Amino acid sequence: MQNTTSLLLMQPPIEKLKQLGFTSLNNVHYQLNPEDLVDQTVLRKEGILNNTGALCINTGEFTGRSPKDKFTVKDALTENTVDWNNFNLPIEEKYFFQLKKKLLDYLGNKESIWVRDAYACASNKYKLNIRVINEQPSSNLFAYNMFLRPEEKELENFEPDWHIIQAPGFKANPAIDGTRQHNFAIVSFTHKTILIGGTGYTGEIKKGIFSVLNYLLPHDKNVLSMHCSANVGKAGDVAIFFGLSGTGKTTLSADPNRKLIGDDEHGWTDSNVFNFEGGCYAKLIDLNEEKEPEIYRAIRPGALVENVTFHAGSNAIDFAGKTITENTRVSYPLNYISNALEPSIGGLPKNIFFLTCDAYGILPPISKLTPAQAMYQFISGYTAKVAGTEAGVTEPKSTFSACFGAPFLPLHPGYYAKMLGDKMKTHEVNVWMINTGWNGGAYGVGQRMKLSYTRAMITAALNGDLDNVEFETHSVFGMMIPKQCAGVPVNILHPRYTWSDRNAYDAAAKNLAQQFIENFKKYEANVDPEILSATPKI
Repeated sequence: MQNTTSLLLMQPPIEKLKQLGFTSLNNVHYQLNPEDLVDQTVLRKEGILNNTGALCINTGEFTGRSPKDKFTVKDALTENTVDWNNFNLPIEEKYFFQLKKKLLDYLGNKESIWVRDAYACASNKYKLNIRVINEQPSSNLFAYNMFLRPEEKELENFEPDWHIIQAPGFKANPAIDGTRQHNFAIVSFTHKTILIGGTGYTGEIKKGIFSVLNYLLPHDKNVLSMHCSANVGKAGDVAIFFGLSGTGKTTLSADPNRKLIGDDEHGWTDSNVFNFEGGCYAKLIDLNEEKEPEIYRAIRPGALVENVTFHAGSNAIDFAGKTITENTRVSYPLNYISNALEPSIGGLPKNIFFLTCDAYGILPPISKLTPAQAMYQFISGYTAKVAGTEAGVTEPKSTFSACFGAPFLPLHPGYYAKMLGDKMKTHEVNVWMINTGWNGGAYGVGQRMKLSYTRAMITAALNGDLDNVEFETHSVFGMMIPKQCAGVPVNILHPRYTWSDRNAYDAAAKNLAQQFIENFKKYEANVDPEILSATPKI
């Protein structure tokens, strides 16, 4: 962490804030260090310290993102470039102006506000300067942790490319403000501003900028933006891990033998892979020091913990506690991870892993994909939820999220898949599918794949140990399954052979394939025939 004590002497950019639209301003806390932000939060009774010194807050009504309340301003710039769908919801520009004025008036009348200058993208070539304006010090601490932190000399003439204006206490009036309900997150690409109101969930700040980069980098810079983790070996070989929540993205990229580039958001250029962020935002539910020691040890002074409960009579976190939400989180600077790479820029990828938690027990624990299969699986973004993960889920349920991050993709999924396919071919990257879910039957019958086996399979792929083994083709999905892998029992590598009733497996595989086919119909018109050739065969 940089020494920020002297930043207290820096003057807030009052004139720039007035130009933004503030008509009145009281106490502006600018570029405060984490210690002061923590002290202010505790003094304001908006958070408490746990037994390891981390700041713990409750984000209030919302403990996760609200996708149905995230809007993009539809104007001349976005009308024909944004893929308008259930995640990219349009809002008229007049409502953006209206809410921006109300939000600035609301913040201008507060006793204090918190302002931070930061940036996204570890690569200087693609750096995006961000000015964050918050109603609460804890939200400003989140911005400190998650964005990249400028040196003091960089702040002297700092010019923001984008603004984030966030006020949990401000509520929209849906009847006149064009929103669905009182909370909202609105992105204007023309005015380079993100407005967030009515929600204290800090993840809206992080994912707002991620959505912006998912538009700007592929569309304007020919850089593939990715919802993934990444690490690099001692020989400089970069590995990328795509996966939806619960598939092992953070866990499997945390390898003591490899440097962590980042755990969630990256760009892939013609020469490297770079992290968008300066921190990590890790899930805490059922956190275990033995399985995830780096995350466990990052819960210390400066870290921001959200929506946890405590063991009775103490301020020790109950990591199994779900009273408030299962989406308990912690944010912390990247350098809290002992093997983090700084600056967080690696070379070109040699291996890509698509992580899925297949609760049906159909997909192999490891398989190799052709470029066409990789693009098909990338667009599909498959995993499966198990009973108990959501209200009403009583048996395995398929989940498809395009490019493993549909809520954050302003462009059509085929756009990202085409870029991925081109880069894979150009750089001759190996693509693997890893099933961290069930084997020997579906959830309730089979067994969850052991983490030790999954790590052994990934290590084998990274070390090239699978380059010379024999493979067999999956009869429905077409991926290539290795017949042997060091450290993994041979009898679990092909899922069909692990089922006691192979006819039942065949029927279940065809059923899952049909779900893939139905899901993909909405993309067929906008993808290359090569990708369609990888459709599962029934």
